[in-house]
Amino acid sequence: MKQTEGPYAGLFEIAHIAGEHALMVFAVSLVLAMLVVLSVWQLVQRYGLPREEGGPSGRVLLVVNLAVSFVVIVGAAALFAAIADEIGAGETLGRLDQAFADGIASAVPIGVIRAFALVTHLGDAWVLAVWCVLGAAILTVRRRYALAIGFTLAIVGNGLLNSIFKHLFERVRPVHDQSIATATGWSFPSGHSSGSLVTYGIIAYVLVRVLPDRWRLAVIVAATLIAFTTASSRVFLRVHFASDVLAGFALGTVWLVACILSIELTRRYWPRPSRRHA
Repeated sequence: MKQTEGPYAGLFEIAHIAGEHALMVFAVSLVLAMLVVLSVWQLVQRYGLPREEGGPSGRVLLVVNLAVSFVVIVGAAALFAAIADEIGAGETLGRLDQAFADGIASAVPIGVIRAFALVTHLGDAWVLAVWCVLGAAILTVRRRYALAIGFTLAIVGNGLLNSIFKHLFERVRPVHDQSIATATGWSFPSGHSSGSLVTYGIIAYVLVRVLPDRWRLAVIVAATLIAFTTASSRVFLRVHFASDVLAGFALGTVWLVACILSIELTRRYWPRPSRRHA
């Protein structure tokens, strides 16, 4: 049956047109993602960080941080579950995915596809592993042992979690041009998407912790740009469906927020040994 047949014919046509204008969809989505991240950062600066004078007490901040983290985790988990429920054979979402991919194949210039083929390597497993080892080594040398452990667990844990879900759902990848990009294994959820979000997100978190205030905004913008573009490249290369990438973002968000919250709680409330001067 053709994608344009049935009660959802209009939706399939819209998805195909959106695929033909995927670059515009990418640009608009990137702007929206950046606005969301920057808005969250402003809220964190205003309500999530303790102040030397005035402002909420540490106990109030703890309650606010726990509540907001809980909402984000539950919301992202619900989004992941909703997508996972609709990716089966013959489901409307799967057919919309295919229509969008067909639109990309028919209209996006090959030069753009090749550019995304270069960007996508920022989310390769070996690249993320290098960041993990390098970051953990630097933090260990600086004697930030708890942060090094949290940093490592965030990246490694996400990889294991993504692998578990891939084998649980076993969704076949879309047909793609293997002369430009080659991908093996199952498609759902996108490991490049969750891996990029968690890895560059936890790097940004660490840098925000250690760098002067004037660098923090640039770090957050850079991390958002890299993670979002790397994830989007998987759709342009058609090695993942759009819903795979969205689910990868949702899964990565759940894990990243949980890891950062755990690190913050450990840092603030774990008893530290008293220092004695020689």
